[in-house]
Amino acid sequence: MTDKLGAGTAQFRRITAPAAISVARAEAASARPELSRLLRCGVWDDEFLTAAGLPVYDSQIVSVGGGLGSFALVDFLRIAGLTTSAITVLSDLSAPYASFVSLARASQLGLEDRLRSDSSSRIDNIWGCPGYAVSEALAERTPAPLWRVLTEPLLSEYFTPRVRTVLTGIEREAARIGWGEMLVRSRAMVVRRRSRGGYFVLTQPLDDACAGPSVYRCRHVHLALGHPRPRLAPDLLAFRNLHPGASQAVQAYEPHEDVYRQLVSSPGTIVLRGSGITASRVLERLIHDRDALGARTEILHLFRHYVRGATGPPWFRRPGGNGFAYQPFSFPKAAAGGQLRQRTLALSGDERADLIARMGGTTTARRAGWQRQLRRGRHEGWYLAESAVVRDLRLTPSGRLRMTLARGDGSECQVDADFLLDATGFEDDLRHHALLSDLLDCGGASTSVLGGLDVEPSFEVRGTRSGAGRMYASGIASLGGALAPVDSFWGLTHAALEICDDLSDQGMCAVPGAFRSMGQWWRWVRNRQP
Repeated sequence: MTDKLGAGTAQFRRITAPAAISVARAEAASARPELSRLLRCGVWDDEFLTAAGLPVYDSQIVSVGGGLGSFALVDFLRIAGLTTSAITVLSDLSAPYASFVSLARASQLGLEDRLRSDSSSRIDNIWGCPGYAVSEALAERTPAPLWRVLTEPLLSEYFTPRVRTVLTGIEREAARIGWGEMLVRSRAMVVRRRSRGGYFVLTQPLDDACAGPSVYRCRHVHLALGHPRPRLAPDLLAFRNLHPGASQAVQAYEPHEDVYRQLVSSPGTIVLRGSGITASRVLERLIHDRDALGARTEILHLFRHYVRGATGPPWFRRPGGNGFAYQPFSFPKAAAGGQLRQRTLALSGDERADLIARMGGTTTARRAGWQRQLRRGRHEGWYLAESAVVRDLRLTPSGRLRMTLARGDGSECQVDADFLLDATGFEDDLRHHALLSDLLDCGGASTSVLGGLDVEPSFEVRGTRSGAGRMYASGIASLGGALAPVDSFWGLTHAALEICDDLSDQGMCAVPGAFRSMGQWWRWVRNRQP
């Protein structure tokens, strides 16, 4: 498992390259004029594909993405009775956790580190029982995880699972449901409506370099494509255009292990930008290297919005201070299945967007360990935090970074540093993903107020229905819909439940009743196929 965690960065670079799909589509179109004509059509007919000489494969439902969003839905469908022959997963990932692993590794999460998820939000177990705490207690032969769950949050911090526990569960469940039998290693280029109902998905195979594009004909399509790429601030983008080979300014979700190695080998100053969980993990890593490896790193931490105290409306006020807003999970638990969830369902448009933005936003978990680290850093003088944004970023003749900072009080100053590490998150603009951009132009889809695909409470993409066929989307692409925490383990699982329930209304599968659900849970316990 250690090798798998470390091997994800190359995959992450590949799948987040913003022009990868566009390039593949352009190359295919230029090589085959008939394919270029097809791409200009919003609705395809079977005869068009025959004339174009494209091989066509049939499947009842195709899930595009192959990450945890696809995994959650496929798990539900298999438990609901669909066979592996009825489901196709199109992905350039070798395993459903591959992208997750690369993100965890880049954000300084090792196998024994803990995620920001609760015990019952098991993406590998739709029943949530036993929770991650039980699995960890059994694996490590200690009651400590159970005690934390029973006493959270009053007597102990919230329990959150280890990376190793989550990966082990996903790997086990993927083998149980036959993930490898449904996975087709390919890059999906476009989705088109079928004139007789349903959809076509144009793909480019990955395992056969000589093979041309092929098409999957299906009744339903599910999109779970994740974030298009890490967010690049304008100053960082301008710096890279000016200095394409420079490695002094990096995004936290890109491979940047060299930064830590160089800071250990020689004293240096690093400017960290961001106030979320990834910035917290980077701080932990930098301080660990000072304590354990003798690094003499000085840290300047920049906050765009410096939080000095509790924030939020009276009905879900959260603590804050020293620049951070604190929240155990990315959204309050009530946003998943309590009063905030009901409020989200009742609202629409701007009101819903405003509620989701206030519930979420940039937060981090207030864990005692790194709080002590930061207090010590402030006391000893090697950690400094202030409200400022970077106005200008360039290289000095000596190869260091020189940046102009605009402070919160209106003043400006210049700072020299060895590295800039940007932990401001991901780019959420759908236009940065070629398939989704094409869907907005040619597929009838539109965006929500928050910029995600406009989806029904069932996660059907509005405006894309094709006869009896339905198109669904889950994960960050559905941001702004009736569910707030769409990009969490719980959110992906809940979206899969809603989609499976809607598909059962179309007669595709049957949502398990009480007795079948109990039987399927028992099969899960014994690791038997659904």
